[in-house]
Amino acid sequence: MIRTLVADDEPLIATGIRTVLESAGDIEVVATARDGREAVRAARLHRVDVALLDIAMPVLDGLAAAAELTGTRVVLLTAFGDEDNVRRAVRQGVSGFVLKTCTPDELIRAVHAAHAGQAYLSPAVARQVLDLAASGSPGRGHEGGHDAARRLATLTAREADVLALVAQGLSNAQVARRLHMTEASVKTYVSRILAKLNCANRVQAALLLRDAPFTP
Repeated sequence: MIRTLVADDEPLIATGIRTVLESAGDIEVVATARDGREAVRAARLHRVDVALLDIAMPVLDGLAAAAELTGTRVVLLTAFGDEDNVRRAVRQGVSGFVLKTCTPDELIRAVHAAHAGQAYLSPAVARQVLDLAASGSPGRGHEGGHDAARRLATLTAREADVLALVAQGLSNAQVARRLHMTEASVKTYVSRILAKLNCANRVQAALLLRDAPFTP
């Protein structure tokens, strides 16, 4: 069983999330909390595997609480696509980031991915971050840009092709169709790319590609 914590200052929402998660059969909600500080204490006390934290909580917000929960996988929940929070979450390397408007299946997938040590970003969130990256100024010529280029140079040609499509916001299934691969193969490639680039998730990898002085 995956031991989880649900932290949200709205009891009705927390109850709904609990019901969804426990319908999966292999997820148990062992604790709930109404603010970030209470969430940190409960997560440590109950030794949870995955903590689902609302970003907008009193006392301590979800991002600040996540920073204190070292050793615990964190999935952040939000009812809005606030750009600053999304950017902070991605840079911080949290295990997941989903909107409260996501489907029950998506919420369960996020917990399963986090528990497996993988990152999960809601497609809507991933698209938003990639849009932010596309509208930003590329880091060409500066030290960070050269570091990005050095890391990207470790990719094979096929890995670079996969990353280029991932950076456009395509799902594994869409990448598979474009490159005439199986979806399982794309998933393997993405995992390998993230490991090589030392990125926590596909959005971080996309931002790294954006920062490079040139594309591989």
